[in-house]
Amino acid sequence: MTNAPEITLKSWLMVGILGFTWGGTFLVTEIALEGLTPFWLAAGRIGFAAVLMTAIWAMLGFRLFEAPASRADWRAAMVIGALSSAVPFMLLAWGQQFVTSGFAGVSMAAVALIVLPLAHFLVPGERLTPRKGAGFIIGFIGVCVLIGAQAFETSGASMEPAGRLACIGAASCYAISSILMRRLPPVNTIGLSTVLLLIGAVLVIPIALIVEGPPPLPDTKTLVVVAILGLIPTAAANLLRVQVVRSAGPVFMSLTNYQVPIWSVVLGAALLGEPLPPSLLWALVLILAGVGLSQYGALRRLFGKG
Repeated sequence: MTNAPEITLKSWLMVGILGFTWGGTFLVTEIALEGLTPFWLAAGRIGFAAVLMTAIWAMLGFRLFEAPASRADWRAAMVIGALSSAVPFMLLAWGQQFVTSGFAGVSMAAVALIVLPLAHFLVPGERLTPRKGAGFIIGFIGVCVLIGAQAFETSGASMEPAGRLACIGAASCYAISSILMRRLPPVNTIGLSTVLLLIGAVLVIPIALIVEGPPPLPDTKTLVVVAILGLIPTAAANLLRVQVVRSAGPVFMSLTNYQVPIWSVVLGAALLGEPLPPSLLWALVLILAGVGLSQYGALRRLFGKG
């Protein structure tokens, strides 16, 4: 796409919904891991989401690109499909065996910082300004305050450096896929969401079989949880993500990653009785200040002052 990003009230609502949804995914994932291994959990949620979205896409006549797509467009779609779900899901599942969940949370917030320089050079209308850069750095500091210094403590495990690289690699996957998604020609949102999930399923299922062997036979509770993960944070959230990236741009989409740690902490306290850290308020102030500073122009337009 060559047009500048268009940030509206709908864009802000979708980003808010995504932050809440993905922030709550950690709770549901913990339950699912009681009955499934990590790679098969990734395969199950992507596979379920792919089947569901394919049924919806079929009812719409399998529309995808508005004009005949080139081979380069199809190659880009395949890369986006791999980097949007299959590869980062597996990297996180493997990496979190060796690092703290706090470090994993900080690495996801780093998506915004990875997107900024890439979008500056590769996406029209996403120029990196001093104000925007300062806003994202302030927001990232807020995430670090929320997670705490324990996120960076080492356990001495020999595989911990590789685990940290895996988490950063997952964040890089999300950032690169958002940039490539924005650069695709005009495309049907539901069709693109479905194709990306199908590509992810084709990749992750055989890898799960090779790495973890045949899937364990899950109980009813695990099947329900996997279906929920496939329906809400995978299928529905993937559709929203595509809509946000294609309309408001990858830089705006990366604001979601600042919300995820906040919601995971708040929901953990509300539903699991986990203690709320004293740093939560300061972190919230920093994150909101960073978002407000980086998106000041969009907020002015939203409220009719610019």
